[in-house]
Formats: sequence, C-alpha cells, structure tokens
Amino acid sequence: MMESDLGLWAIPIAMLGGAIRVSTPFLFVSLGEVLTERSGRINLGLEGTLVFGAMSGYAVAFLTGNAWAGVGAAAICGALFGLLHGLICSLPRVNDIAVGIALMLLGMGLAFFFGKPFIQPVAPDLPSISFGWWSDLPQVRAALQVNVLFLIGIVAAVALWWMFRATKVGLVIRVVGDSTDAARAMGLSPPLIRTLATAAGGAFAGVGGAYLSLFYPGSWNEGISSGQGLMAVALVIFARWNPIYCFWAAILFGAAGALGPALQSVGVSTGYYLFYAAPYVLTLGVLIATSSPTRAMTGAPGELSITK
Repeated sequence: MMESDLGLWAIPIAMLGGAIRVSTPFLFVSLGEVLTERSGRINLGLEGTLVFGAMSGYAVAFLTGNAWAGVGAAAICGALFGLLHGLICSLPRVNDIAVGIALMLLGMGLAFFFGKPFIQPVAPDLPSISFGWWSDLPQVRAALQVNVLFLIGIVAAVALWWMFRATKVGLVIRVVGDSTDAARAMGLSPPLIRTLATAAGGAFAGVGGAYLSLFYPGSWNEGISSGQGLMAVALVIFARWNPIYCFWAAILFGAAGALGPALQSVGVSTGYYLFYAAPYVLTLGVLIATSSPTRAMTGAPGELSITK
C-alpha cells in the first residue's frame, strides 16, 4: 500500500510518530525542572544544559563508539551545570532566574565552541524498539519505532511521581520547596537539598540533549534545540508540577512540533512551514491560560521565586 492510499489517516499516523520522537527531550527537561522547582528553585538555564548535553553526548559517543557512553557523559555534564547553578544560588542575595539565564548563555556558548570539530563526524545512534511489527504499512512501522530513552522517560516520570508521594526523599524535597523555615525547623539544610535537586534536574536535561544529537534529529549542530529547554519551563507550569502530567504535556508539545512535518508528508506544500511554529504558539497559549492570578500557581511550591 502506498502512502497516498492512507489518505488523511497519514496525518494522525505521522503526528503519532512525531509526538513520540519530539516529546522525549521535552519529557526529560520537564522532569528535571519539576525536580528542581519542587525544591523551591527555578532553573532557566536548562536550555543551555540541553544544548551542552547534546554536544557532549555526541562527542563522547563519536570518540568511544558507544551511544550509551554519550548519554552518561551528557548526564554528568548536565549534573555539573546544575551543581554550579545550585552553588551560585546558595550565595546570599543571588537571584536564581538571573543565574539561570547566565548559565543558559554559558552552556550554549561552550557547546558551540567545543562542538565545532563534531559537526561533520557521524556518531552511533541510540537503539530503538519496533512496536509496529504487526502492521504491513511502513508508515505505521516508522511511527511506532520507539527509542529506548522514551521508555526510560516514562519510567522516570512514574518513579518521580511515586517518590514525591511515598518516600522520605520526596517529602524532604517538598518540605524544602514549600517552606524554608519549616525545613530548618526539622533540621534540614535547604541550600544543600536545593543544590542536589538542581544537579539531578540538570542531569535529566543533559540526557534530553543526548537524545537530540544521538537519535532525533540524530546529529550535532548549533541549532539543535530550538528553545525546547525554555518551553519545558512553561510545560511544567501547565503540568502543575506533576511528573505524570509532564508526560502527557510533553506528548502534546511533541504532537504540536510534529504537525508541520505531518502535513508535508501528505503533500501539503503551501504554508505547511507555518505549522512549525505550533510549539511556540502552544507555549504562548499555555502562559496566557495560566496567567490568572487565582489559578496560575495552583500546586506551585511556596518557595518558588515566580510565586513571590
């Protein structure tokens, strides 16, 4: 059966595959930001962490010949960026939003500088699993070719949700995020906990970057991110700081990002490129929809700077 025989069904099939592929970086960055913000700190530097993770992951995968080594390197680099962010923000009278913007620019600048030798070389790809074996249609098989990191992201979302609800670690992070005074009364160290949470969140963002360079689109270049790290912050607000909701929100953002290529795949040649702006329009819509003074911060940690 040819692609044209699918008719309009080709659009939802292409969007399904695109949603799975495009949503994975959104998922990892948003999970990292949920972990950071639940501790009472916002990290706008995850865009730079994402880009540097993409570069470092690709470089290490190329040099070692092992894609998973690249993922590990990206996670370590992301954790180091998060650790730096956390340590700086632990200093008195330091604004975490300003620090995040500075580290975003630093991460992107370092990635562009160190990544120039790796624009042309080809690194090994991350493996994927075919869930479309039951279909004879190549479009369905392509749509259901799922990368392993997407499945790991689903497990991570459930694990974080469970951690916040049912573990001591999750309770400690929530207490620190809701009230610094209450945390100190319990004998906790809010700066230390926030720094560790920010480092862990950076590791998640680094893995999201490795996915970009090692699977989709699967190469390293300086325009690889397209603002996904910043959009993930809006995604977290939309998901009400819930890791499970982050998964569904990432799928929604991923489907929006796949709309343009889906239309192009069915022969729409006029104006389809306008739909490439769908994720940015969705981000703007989310920010407008959540800007109500009565509902905007529902579920937000009390110590988060954007709530004050």
